[in-house]
Amino acid sequence: MQKQTLLYTGKAKSVYETDNPDYLILHFRNDASAFNGEKIAKLDRKGKVNNRFNSFIMGKLAEAGIKTHFEKQLSEDEVLVKRLTMIPVECVVRNYSAGGLMKRLGLEEGLALVPPTFELFYKDDKLGDPMLSESTAVALGYATQAQLDEMKALTYQVNEVLSKIFDEAGLMLVDFKLEFGLFKDGIVLGDEFSPDGCRLWDKETKKKLDKDRFRQGLGDVVEGYEEVARRIGVPLE
Repeated sequence: MQKQTLLYTGKAKSVYETDNPDYLILHFRNDASAFNGEKIAKLDRKGKVNNRFNSFIMGKLAEAGIKTHFEKQLSEDEVLVKRLTMIPVECVVRNYSAGGLMKRLGLEEGLALVPPTFELFYKDDKLGDPMLSESTAVALGYATQAQLDEMKALTYQVNEVLSKIFDEAGLMLVDFKLEFGLFKDGIVLGDEFSPDGCRLWDKETKKKLDKDRFRQGLGDVVEGYEEVARRIGVPLE
């Protein structure tokens, strides 16, 4: 399958069309951004690490019976995926308090949430990805109620599968966001799963090993990603 026209350039990935209209190529770049593009940097090895991390996770989810857009890794920083019609809603699960939830409700960081919470956000950088109710998403035509129900069930299933993987590696899956799309009218997990889109802490020390290292200026951002990757068995070489 041949890479053709550049279709879209996101914050950390570039999307290319292929000679097959049903498939795209994602290029994971070394770019890092936070606060809707207010903080930007290039981090050596980041694209390679996130690509391999995502490929590993997508494989684990497929083994669990979860349909994803992932087809195969093409190179150290490119992957072949199904072309989805994306639903403009982000699904967020929180197992512990952090980030926006902590700030909204004045919670201490790291409070266990039992059961885990589920939230929706409208995917729009210009608006700051505002929080969204299910009824508003349906009323505005972003998704049907049936689609939202399936996305919610799949998000919780992803949480169950990945929480176990990270827990066995001595890590806490604090929270994460997922994006879904339609492929031949079926709901499919899209985008990526990497430390860019989740929070991961060491269970004993609570050391942050995710994008908060970049957001909060903690340093060793890619090194934190690599530590997580090694601990769960992602082949980095």
